[in-house]
Amino acid sequence: MSKKIIAILSISAVLLTSCGGDKKEQIAKEPAIAVKVSGVSENNNSPFVTASGKIEAENSANLSTRMMGYVTKIHVKVGQKVGVGQLLVSINNTDLQAKKAQVDASILQATAGYNNAKKDYDRFVNLFKQQSASQKELDDMTARYEMAKAGLEGAKQMRNEVISQFSYSNITAPFSGAVTNTFVKEGDMANPGMPLVSVEGATRLQVTAMISENDISSIKKGMTVKVLVKSSNTTLNGKVSEVSSSATNTGGQYLVKINLDKTDSSVLSGMFVNVQFPIENKTQEVQTDRVLVPETALVKQGQLTGIYTIGTGNVAILRWLRVGKNFGTQVEVLSGLSANEQYIVSAEGKLYNGALVSIQ
Repeated sequence: MSKKIIAILSISAVLLTSCGGDKKEQIAKEPAIAVKVSGVSENNNSPFVTASGKIEAENSANLSTRMMGYVTKIHVKVGQKVGVGQLLVSINNTDLQAKKAQVDASILQATAGYNNAKKDYDRFVNLFKQQSASQKELDDMTARYEMAKAGLEGAKQMRNEVISQFSYSNITAPFSGAVTNTFVKEGDMANPGMPLVSVEGATRLQVTAMISENDISSIKKGMTVKVLVKSSNTTLNGKVSEVSSSATNTGGQYLVKINLDKTDSSVLSGMFVNVQFPIENKTQEVQTDRVLVPETALVKQGQLTGIYTIGTGNVAILRWLRVGKNFGTQVEVLSGLSANEQYIVSAEGKLYNGALVSIQ
């Protein structure tokens, strides 16, 4: 009887141990979400990697002020060409003018005191040489002279400070270019750090493109590329000038900048382009001028529109997009997704950023 009891207990222990192990393994390993993807075509070998980008001015600035005051005059209009040092915006500076008048008066007072102290100092130096003044009298006069000299220098420095503040009441162009936007109008209150007017340099344009992690290792600084301007359907030549080494803050994409060789008047800052990087033996999707994705694959959160892509280790990565026109059930992607990238079309579970997925 005791042998039967021992055998039953042994079998129960084995069953409990196996069940407990299964539960731990189930908890530790979260099941992958089954998804369907669209993107790379395995039967097409293209000598290029294509990425969406945007034309920007190499030099651009949003100009602001360090002082508070009312905008008295805007001297330029949007689109106007400006030269370096040209006056753009004037801010009310009556308080500065009053402060400058006070400083000028203090300089006159300090100058008079300095001249008087210097005369007395020179006189006591001669009297001391003639032994008609004591050492104590000369030391007192020397101290008085040095104090008057320091007071005059301090008044002059105060005047320099006031003069420097006048540059913040008269906003000038830091470089030659064109006015792209004005953020205030006459009579508005200008606050420190608030943008007043934006200027872009007209000398050189560059393209900013986002490259996926699968292709960034093949893109090198100095590489010659082709840039297709979508609006005018023109092709420009460019050269890679910067390649980012981190995608921490860009949703898994790497920033690449391209300097354009020559442009005409039809190419403007803000236009969207496709960039062709000459990378051979890359498996790519059929290249088209327009990147279209199904509207059902998009994720919308407020004013933002995104799509889930496949990252390293088969995880879902939410990528924010700039979308354009609708073409039936498809939406044009202006930037944020390359034509050769995989994206998730549908999923059998609820997706989230970093979720483990299984491609069906």
